[in-house]
Amino acid sequence: MKVLGIETSCDETGVAVYDSEHGLLSHKLHSQVEIHADYGGVVPEIASRDHVGKWVTLTKSCVADAGLSLSDLDAVAYTAGPGLAGALFTGAVAGRALAWQLGIKALGVHHMEGHLLAPMLESPAPTFPFICLLVSGGHSQLVRVESIGHYELLGDTLDDAVGEAFDKTAKMLGLGYPGGPALSKAAANGDISKFTFPRPMAKSDDLNFSFSGLKTAAITAFDKTGRDQSAVNDIAAAFELAAVESLAIKCKKALQQHNMKTLVVSGGVAANVRLRALLQQTIESIEGELYFPRLEFCTDNGAMIAYAGAFRLLAGEHSGAEINVRPRWPLSEMAAPRQSG
Repeated sequence: MKVLGIETSCDETGVAVYDSEHGLLSHKLHSQVEIHADYGGVVPEIASRDHVGKWVTLTKSCVADAGLSLSDLDAVAYTAGPGLAGALFTGAVAGRALAWQLGIKALGVHHMEGHLLAPMLESPAPTFPFICLLVSGGHSQLVRVESIGHYELLGDTLDDAVGEAFDKTAKMLGLGYPGGPALSKAAANGDISKFTFPRPMAKSDDLNFSFSGLKTAAITAFDKTGRDQSAVNDIAAAFELAAVESLAIKCKKALQQHNMKTLVVSGGVAANVRLRALLQQTIESIEGELYFPRLEFCTDNGAMIAYAGAFRLLAGEHSGAEINVRPRWPLSEMAAPRQSG
């Protein structure tokens, strides 16, 4: 089955073609970072309009790169949620319209299921079951994954997601947009020993996260310094270390509590170099296995949507003619793929 995947949940337009027999054939991505930079964050209306203007060109190019024509496609998968309502709607309309034109099936895909399964595009791919750390601008979750669609939420953030905490802290430190990469760049030039910040909830037995206190500690330190670039770099380094150590501590607890050895890490924050290094040390300490998607598939992309959609389409699932999007859509509400007739 050849599936076109369309991702428009936020500020990146992603398109990909996945073949269930031959794997990923092509993928294209357009980022809106430059468009939103002047505003210091994503403007939903601008994001939606840009998706509308980009997806047709990206789709034509992506299908051509796959050595196919539109008529060769068997189905279209698009992100139906969670995400920005307007942005989701543009992708859903695009996916449904193209599927209707071609006379093929379409399926709305859960954005976080796409992220969760993104490492399955790599070789070697993880095998079920495993623990997954989903970390992005909107999510900080630990999930036990028995198989596709069988997800148990083990821990969630009680306040800010880790990516959100990175972005907010970067903004208050004057580091610009997008905040996560900007803060990590500053941290690379900082001294991690100059400041010591808390590792929130590190001693609790549960698997939940909290990052608002860490964010406050960083800003308090910033307010007490002369606000020179050296101090900003040091604060960024201490913040980043505390954040990734908090994630690593909970990951190790999750693996130990569930007697498992395989950890999968997905989402935009999975691209963080310090997090990758620390989790590698953590996994080696328990003789386990660690899997990440390639860097280009950590952030939003069409490949993960095409892949996740292909599995469910092959199981007989598809969406009806109506166009529904879910800006809020808990991963726990996902069901295992099943024959829908």
